[in-house]
Amino acid sequence: MTAAKDDTAITAERVAGQEAVPSDAVGQYALRLGDDALVLAQRLGAWIANAPELEEDVALSNIALDQIGHARMFLSYAGLAWGKTEDDLAYFRREGEFRCAQVFEQPNGDFARTIARQFVAAHYQFELYRRLTASADETLAAIAAKAIKEVDYHRDHSVQWVLRLSLGTEESRRRMIDGLTGVWPYVDELFRDDPLIDDLAGIAVRPSELRGDFDAATGQILAQAELEVPTGFTARGGGRHGVHSEYLGPLLAEMQVLAREHPGGNW
Repeated sequence: MTAAKDDTAITAERVAGQEAVPSDAVGQYALRLGDDALVLAQRLGAWIANAPELEEDVALSNIALDQIGHARMFLSYAGLAWGKTEDDLAYFRREGEFRCAQVFEQPNGDFARTIARQFVAAHYQFELYRRLTASADETLAAIAAKAIKEVDYHRDHSVQWVLRLSLGTEESRRRMIDGLTGVWPYVDELFRDDPLIDDLAGIAVRPSELRGDFDAATGQILAQAELEVPTGFTARGGGRHGVHSEYLGPLLAEMQVLAREHPGGNW
């Protein structure tokens, strides 16, 4: 695949307009990454005007916008494989056609629960994009090179809040522990390999190879926060193959309603 070498210049519009068309397998892989970012952005967007302080309204909305930017590029690239646009993929697929991992669709809960989910998501995306910059697919590599600069901030933001809440009051610590306990069962799914990854050797990042660095980085922060890594049951997962929790359907209904009511509408 051919893409601009200057990763800072890559945009969804440039991706959608490129002549090189990805294979079906590459499209499916890009779809996974785009769905992760899109669904997470939708969740974070719910905090706008609802965050516990004005600065967090701005921070969470900026993180959501970054994720939308990542989603647009990945979905634009995926769409080239099937003659579809980013809007086709975002607004006109059914729940079972989405390929996000289940952790991204988990409800916001209270602020600590959102931070726990963000802590997991940002550390996972950082390790993923760091390796994806070396992909043999130049478009995926360029998207990752741009995205990792933003995800590095997302990671730092979540770390600062994990420490602040865990080492704050008894109530904030309790809520942070509850948030991590609720999110951690969905971590394992992020690192499961499957046949699609086998088919994309040199292009896709093998999820299982991210686990060691993810555990080391998150474990170090949790130790600083005087917390233990949560243990207990592991969620069954299945989001990569269209099997989702009960939370994704309502999220998609809210996200897609306007586009479905006014298909092709412009404002």
